[in-house]
Amino acid sequence: MAILLKKTTLHTDSFGFTPITQAVQAFVTQSGIKEGICVIFSPHTTAGITINENADPDVKTDLSYAMNCIFPKLPGYRHLEGNSDAHVKSTVTGASETVIIHDGRLLLGRWQALYFCEYDGPRVRTFYTKILEG
Repeated sequence: MAILLKKTTLHTDSFGFTPITQAVQAFVTQSGIKEGICVIFSPHTTAGITINENADPDVKTDLSYAMNCIFPKLPGYRHLEGNSDAHVKSTVTGASETVIIHDGRLLLGRWQALYFCEYDGPRVRTFYTKILEG
């Protein structure tokens, strides 16, 4: 069984959802693996990984709007860095997604895409893609 790992670096905006599907799919294609599992992981406590719609760019705008409405910056937070809202958003989104690889392709729905979620930028960030053949 082959296990492959790739580290990807990206520059993020202050807040938002960066599409990463193409980068992940390129790694899957390069690996030559036809069947398996792909795990995409963010090692940051103020960022995350999610799957959501890729057709209408307003979905990303609405996601950002909703996250900021539900989890605003509040004066009562005690964390000294002043980014507690980003930590909460990251916890809700989660640090990883797992996607099935079938016939050499990520098995995503018609409207689905992978996104790196930035809640505390701009920053230089990384995410890891691990492919397990099987």
